[in-house]
Amino acid sequence: MQSTATVLVYSDDANTREQVRLATGRRPASDVPEVRFIECATLPAVLKELDRGGIDVCVLDGEAAPAGGMGVCRQIKDEIFRCPPVLLLIGRPQDAWLATWSRAEAAVTLPVDPVEFPEALASLLRSRQAVSA
Repeated sequence: MQSTATVLVYSDDANTREQVRLATGRRPASDVPEVRFIECATLPAVLKELDRGGIDVCVLDGEAAPAGGMGVCRQIKDEIFRCPPVLLLIGRPQDAWLATWSRAEAAVTLPVDPVEFPEALASLLRSRQAVSA
C-alpha cells in the first residue's frame, strides 16, 4: 500500500472544501492510505494540478460556480489521459443521472455526510490501488 493518496478537491466554496477534509479525516478507511489534499477554487487550478500528475482521486463540487463540477468532470474525462476517478458532490439525489452523464465514478449529496462520503472516497481509492497493482 502506498504511504499517501493525493485527493484533489474542487469547489469555489471554502466551506465545502472544509467539509470534505473534516469528513475524510487522516484516512477515509483503515485499508487505504492516509490522504493529502490539494484544494482548488477555480477550473484553471484544477487543470494545472491534473497536468502536474500524481492525483489519485478528484472530488468535484457539482454546485461550484462558474464552472460546475459536472461539466468539469466531463471535460477532464475527455482531456486528461488516464484521468483519476471522480467523486462528484451533487445538490440533490435526483441529480445522480447528471453525475452519470458527466462520467463520474461516484456521487454523494451535499452537505457532505460524514459516513457516506468517506465510504465513497475509500471505494475509489481502493479501485485506484487495484489498477496500480
